[in-house]
Amino acid sequence: MIRWRFPKRSQELEIMDDLQCRGEVVRRTLRELDFINQWLGGNAITLGVVRQLLSQFPDRPLRILDAGCGSGDMLRRMAILARRSGRKIQLIGVDANPHIVEMARKDSEGYPEISFLTLDIFSEEFRNIRADILTGTLFFHHFDNQQLQRFFRQLDEQIALAVVINDLHRHPLAYYSIRWLTRWFSSSPMVQFDAPLSVLRGFNRSEWESITAGTGWRSLHIRWRWAFRWLVILRRNAVAS
Repeated sequence: MIRWRFPKRSQELEIMDDLQCRGEVVRRTLRELDFINQWLGGNAITLGVVRQLLSQFPDRPLRILDAGCGSGDMLRRMAILARRSGRKIQLIGVDANPHIVEMARKDSEGYPEISFLTLDIFSEEFRNIRADILTGTLFFHHFDNQQLQRFFRQLDEQIALAVVINDLHRHPLAYYSIRWLTRWFSSSPMVQFDAPLSVLRGFNRSEWESITAGTGWRSLHIRWRWAFRWLVILRRNAVAS
């Protein structure tokens, strides 16, 4: 029985958390999730901040690390954004599922500015990566609060400019809406199971304030965005809007 107010983050695992999941069901799931993110405007949240950062550092060839890159759709959109503005950019997608990374690599063959790594974000190899910006879109709800606090403290040593987080607001309307939409319009059992559960694993504002407290970043920006997303930006200097 799911409580109406969802006072705590769910700890139940999604099917996508199985790092050995593979095959056509995963490809179909990633395609549907990419469509949902684009259709509901979620992609525009991350891309808007990246566009702003590109304009703020016009003479710097930025290196962007995308954690939990999934299909690589967000990386390809960032690459197109940079190309349109004539900017040089290096994009690195990281995902812990080797089968998903292989799919993303094949789908991004026309984007030489994008590379992919199969890594756990808590691994020593990942800790050794340096970048200007880290993005994470619908990724951080897969981890508990303590893991995220540790991770954001770690990023203080890895990321030079900003961390851009775009993740779910745990809200009854979001939960029941996505449950209805996926039941009627999704052909993927994984999407039907994972999408509503993702909302239950999402965040409220006070949780983001607690998670990011004491992580070492000078500037913290938290803003609610449609459709039931939190935009969280950690920066070295002035807050981006």
